[in-house]
Amino acid sequence: MILLETTRDALLRPLQAAVGIVERRHTLPILSNVLIARVSDRLDFIATDLEIQITVSAPADAGRADFSITVSAKKLQDICRSLPEDTPVVLEAVDSKVTVRAGRSRFSLQTLPADHFPRLAPLSEPIATLRLTERELKRALGLVQYAMAQQDIRYYLNGALLVASPQALHVVATDGHRLSFAGVPVSGQDVVPHEVILPRKTVLEVYKLLADSEDPVSLEIGASQVKLTFGHTELVSKVIDGKFPDYTRVIPTALDKHIVVSRETLLHALQRAAILSNEKLRGVRLVLTDGSLRVISTNSEQEEAQEELEVDYQGDSLDIGFNVTYLLDVLTNLSATEVQCAFGDAGASALITLADEPNFKYVVMPMRI
Repeated sequence: MILLETTRDALLRPLQAAVGIVERRHTLPILSNVLIARVSDRLDFIATDLEIQITVSAPADAGRADFSITVSAKKLQDICRSLPEDTPVVLEAVDSKVTVRAGRSRFSLQTLPADHFPRLAPLSEPIATLRLTERELKRALGLVQYAMAQQDIRYYLNGALLVASPQALHVVATDGHRLSFAGVPVSGQDVVPHEVILPRKTVLEVYKLLADSEDPVSLEIGASQVKLTFGHTELVSKVIDGKFPDYTRVIPTALDKHIVVSRETLLHALQRAAILSNEKLRGVRLVLTDGSLRVISTNSEQEEAQEELEVDYQGDSLDIGFNVTYLLDVLTNLSATEVQCAFGDAGASALITLADEPNFKYVVMPMRI
């Protein structure tokens, strides 16, 4: 029985969006599959890892019966990728397999019963619903995602905090050594203040899927789930059950040394200095004096790199150390021409902000070198 007649591109687009959720290391074989379901004139591609579920919809050709099948997401994606663009593709059900026909090519794939495919429970009454654009949410996630912890024993750090209020959506990430904060104004919306921790994988997948466009995003926040709806995509994710640190106490407010520096100039100076930094500690010293910012690194072989930048600064001198990776991360992920850096003493955290982005703050702790 012919299930679907389409083109390679029409099949690949929703498949690529869904396949990012598929878990490569799984205990249930069906979790490596994508559920393809036809409902009237719509095709749904559904993937899940039991924590996140994504549904990507696409128009279906008219006049065929509804169906539901599950097939290996990775294999079907690889098949589609290998075909020339706009190749006509036919999916046909034969016994317990699906045959993919494209020109003179034939591929026979195993299926698993669609009624065995696990689904996340739908999000019931959301506590807060926000509407913003894809560009706004993508930018906010992009400004913090690199600061999330990776497999930290403090599980609540392995994700990003979403704080919804009637005035703004705040997104915060920290790994205990640095913290990134971004905000999106959402004035005029009837939102009950609420906060949840979105898992790392969800943040990275949503950031990848969002377009840099003015298209709308609906963000529904519940007690244990979050649902995002944008374009032809619906993504539901469980949230991390834990207490996120009080980020407002981490952001310093009484720093007395301020400089404005070219983002690219500082980035390239740090990249060069990092070449001779200690491979384990990855430390660099920033030495601030009148009119000058020096970036200095040394390693266990007594090698040294030194970069000097001209800055508009008059005040007390400062010699402070940082993990260069934390500085490179923030400068790489910003697009501004200039960054503002504020320092206290050698034991105080530094604050990096942007003149044209008042809702962004990046805090990085110093290290002894």
